[in-house]
Amino acid sequence: MIQQIKNPAIEIHDLTVSYNKKPVLWDINLKIPHGKLIGIVGPNGAGKSTLLKTIMGILTPDSGHIKFLDQPLSQVYKKVSYVPQRHSVDWNFPISVQEVVMMGRYVHMGLFKRPNKKDHQIVDDCLKQVGIEKFATRQISQLSGGQQQRIFIARALAQQASIYLLDEPFTGVDASTETIILQILQKLTQANKTVVIVHHSLEAIARYCNYTILLNLHIHAAGPTEKVFTSTSLQQTYGGKLTILSEIINQLHKKELPTREVSHK
Repeated sequence: MIQQIKNPAIEIHDLTVSYNKKPVLWDINLKIPHGKLIGIVGPNGAGKSTLLKTIMGILTPDSGHIKFLDQPLSQVYKKVSYVPQRHSVDWNFPISVQEVVMMGRYVHMGLFKRPNKKDHQIVDDCLKQVGIEKFATRQISQLSGGQQQRIFIARALAQQASIYLLDEPFTGVDASTETIILQILQKLTQANKTVVIVHHSLEAIARYCNYTILLNLHIHAAGPTEKVFTSTSLQQTYGGKLTILSEIINQLHKKELPTREVSHK
């Protein structure tokens, strides 16, 4: 089941990606809708992170093309923000929290320009949103894993993009950081921003995401989570190796999975 989307935020056609001539992604055709919290999930080695990196132009595909808002990335790069996996970063690099978050403003400042008062205000606001404003002048190596992930989220927010791509944003973080990140992502979608997250947990995707992509070498299903999470689609994606499939499906369709929605008071 792959839902048809009109005027997608991201559109992928005939995408194939290989490592050492071995296909990692094959014949990917996908349209990602606006204003949703979208989860990409699949087994280890399914190509989830590869898909995000290829979408962002970090990896070069063997074939296919990708559009953002009906334009190539080069035309709309200011509107697209990417949060890589935390372990892919050299956290010993001598740079402060504030300087990392200011990197989110670079696409708006232009080459060799210095941050102005507005840029500094946006950075300060983003640090407050993720709850690490008191660490603004601290070196990034001095922070915990959860605090480092909050820095990445703050940097993405500082860009003020329309589309956010996050690779395993909840991995290795504490419960309070997970809650803060989730609340921020939900607020972004409420503001009609498009948020795509790679995650390894089916249960978490069922809790958090209102749109899901099941990936294992190619797209097995894409659409509203409650329609995608079927025994057939999940068994095809995971090869029948999951023992928790039935329970998750039953809970989802009975609406028993607690969702961590943002409180609106």
